[in-house]
Amino acid sequence: MKPHYILAAAAAATTVLALAATPAPLPPSWHVAGNNPDKFTAGVDTSPEGRGAKFLRSKTNDRDAWASLLQSVQAQRYLGQRVRFRARLRTEDMSKWGGLWMSVNAKDGRTLAFFNTAGKPVKGTAAWQERSIVLDVPADADMISFGAIGAGTGEVWMEPVAFETVGRDVPADQMPPEAALPTTPTL
Repeated sequence: MKPHYILAAAAAATTVLALAATPAPLPPSWHVAGNNPDKFTAGVDTSPEGRGAKFLRSKTNDRDAWASLLQSVQAQRYLGQRVRFRARLRTEDMSKWGGLWMSVNAKDGRTLAFFNTAGKPVKGTAAWQERSIVLDVPADADMISFGAIGAGTGEVWMEPVAFETVGRDVPADQMPPEAALPTTPTL
């Protein structure tokens, strides 16, 4: 067999093995939740292209499904501080959008602060892009949850993940206000 055929066959076999790489399970602190968690799978990408990134992959063709790959931590050590969650994201065939989200909640479940990156979505098939969210953690906070969102079909990868306190010079994110309901009906 000629040397260039051997090299081509070896390269093809390596690519096939990389594509068939079995994902590793998520670390125990991460799990899938959301509107349709049963329609998604998640893990850690072990392929050379995935570089150990956590992923959330649609298992169905339901374009209206969405789920989140998330982690929650106790808020106690962050009370009165400003925190930032950031990661790089990439998507493949994401029919709606992929992004990050973070929520700060009280013990009774009330949402004290929330933001997602729907205003800067990662759609379709896109290369690595950094996103971040900054929120204040009020004194009555109990839990902080954060992660990636996958909306529609396709796959979103997230790496490296960082969670840190930041100074007050870093602006906090706020969701746009919802439109106020009219006080009188329009007939």
